[in-house]
Amino acid sequence: MIHIKDLPTTPPEGIDRKAIEKETEKLQDRLAELHTRLRATESHSLLVIFQGMDAAGKDGAVKNVFKSCPHLGIRSYSWGKPTDEEFAHDFLWRIHKVAPAKGEIVIFNRSHYEDVLIQRVHGWIDEERVDLRFRAINTFEQLLEQDANTLVCKYFLNLSYDEQKEQLQERIDEREKHYKHNPNDWKEREHWDDYMRAYEDVLNRSELPWVVVPVDKRWYRNYVILKDLVARLEALNLEYPELETED
Repeated sequence: MIHIKDLPTTPPEGIDRKAIEKETEKLQDRLAELHTRLRATESHSLLVIFQGMDAAGKDGAVKNVFKSCPHLGIRSYSWGKPTDEEFAHDFLWRIHKVAPAKGEIVIFNRSHYEDVLIQRVHGWIDEERVDLRFRAINTFEQLLEQDANTLVCKYFLNLSYDEQKEQLQERIDEREKHYKHNPNDWKEREHWDDYMRAYEDVLNRSELPWVVVPVDKRWYRNYVILKDLVARLEALNLEYPELETED
């Protein structure tokens, strides 16, 4: 059983930041190489999911992790409140139609898990519906992996309560961050304990595993995500196809 209060939000003590940042640069380049192989083989696809509280650094993770990757073959989606058309369908309809094709990387900034997080915290769905959605999510992700050769990599960005306050305050105090400020983020912060319980349920009830990423120090966040992504892609043993020649 996973308990979020037992999980770190900061790097291990004594870790060398300069060494980690140097290794991060190498991992960024390696991810770009593996992305090219993924595009060339068109045998697999990659879905990357970032979930976390407001100010956990989801945007920064997208920017820094894929910094060296060419834009071709990558799509990114930031999921907010469903549109009227999306509300008229099942909750996975808007998600499934943008799942990655073979050779593609698709990044979700938030995801289908919002439908068992914010909706649950605010009581917009009952527990029977929550159970149904968890079963649907697990089946959906298994379908992607087993039927479509989609590697599903899920990262919970574990932010401390105090660090969130500091990050949200910076959006008010620093002019270049004003565009990020949303008064509703402070209101959602009032539900912190409810969100932690909901996130714990997500971590414990998901059949495909989550990587819990300490994010109070953003340089360490980038390293942890990149190290895992590179290892997962390297395990596919992707090779460039042979040159086709005329007989």
